[in-house]
Amino acid sequence: MATQNRPSEDRAAYVAALGFPVLVIIGGLVGFAFPEAAHTLAPATNYLLGVIMFGMGLTMRGADFILVARRPLPVLIGVVAQFVIMPAVAVVVVHLLGLPAEIAAGVILVGCAPGGTSSNVVSYLSRGDVALSVTMTSVSTLLAPVFTPLLTLWLAGQYMPVDAGKMAWSIVQVVLVPVLLGLIVRKLAGGFVERVLPAMPWVSVAAISTIVAIVVAGSRDAITTAGLTVLVAVVLHNGLGYLLGWATGRLTGQPEQARRTLAIEVGMQNSGLAAGLAAQYMSPLSALPAAVFSVWHNLSGALLAALCRRVDHGHATNRTPAETPAQPAPVTAD
Repeated sequence: MATQNRPSEDRAAYVAALGFPVLVIIGGLVGFAFPEAAHTLAPATNYLLGVIMFGMGLTMRGADFILVARRPLPVLIGVVAQFVIMPAVAVVVVHLLGLPAEIAAGVILVGCAPGGTSSNVVSYLSRGDVALSVTMTSVSTLLAPVFTPLLTLWLAGQYMPVDAGKMAWSIVQVVLVPVLLGLIVRKLAGGFVERVLPAMPWVSVAAISTIVAIVVAGSRDAITTAGLTVLVAVVLHNGLGYLLGWATGRLTGQPEQARRTLAIEVGMQNSGLAAGLAAQYMSPLSALPAAVFSVWHNLSGALLAALCRRVDHGHATNRTPAETPAQPAPVTAD
């Protein structure tokens, strides 16, 4: 039965993967066309982030963390890679492109963010290890109040002043508390949550689109001159993250499914969180890389998934149904 449902689940996941960036682009266009109206929403940024992370908490279960005990090595490898590779790649990209200080700080902040929850959908579409993907996203998110501000202070502090203490407290408020609250609500009202869960990714992406509108409104004048540079930086950052994440899985002897998941988890970031933090603690221009990343990593993730499926198609005749177990399609969004 699960196999029969797979095509419809695939279609729903692809609609999500491709629909999310469309809505984010619309948010950016609204912010560009109506900057004053979008700017009035700036005080709501933290509340919007809270909505996104509460939605993530609703999708999480205690069972997601069992994998840490059952298969600690791939989870450890993935989380370490998340907080080592992407910050390091961000620094390299900044130096290669000679980015201005504000944009450089924003690129580095994106690199220091935890994994994006849309990576779970892309991992499913890529026929990766979905359970590992969900666990890695969950663990990196819970570690974000410590690692994101410390890494940002260390690596981006030379470009702009960074108040790591305030940033850490903000992450606790807009990430940790809403995620834990979502977990509690799912535990207490599981039946109701299961009914509303399919709509939560769209609520989350609406919140991300609003944050992007706010970011674009604040950096509207600089977009025409810096937009292409930011796009190049984002494409390099994301692409190298995929490549080095996959290479990490191969070098540590992980199976192909886990390698794909490591590539996706490392390459895709919680850009909504990065955009909100940059707008609050850096500048609107510093938030621009995160806004562009929100669009690009969903598009590139869908392309990567299509490539993985194309590779698998060449081996399909040699594979039995038992060798390709159906996995439940996740319903999360960055």
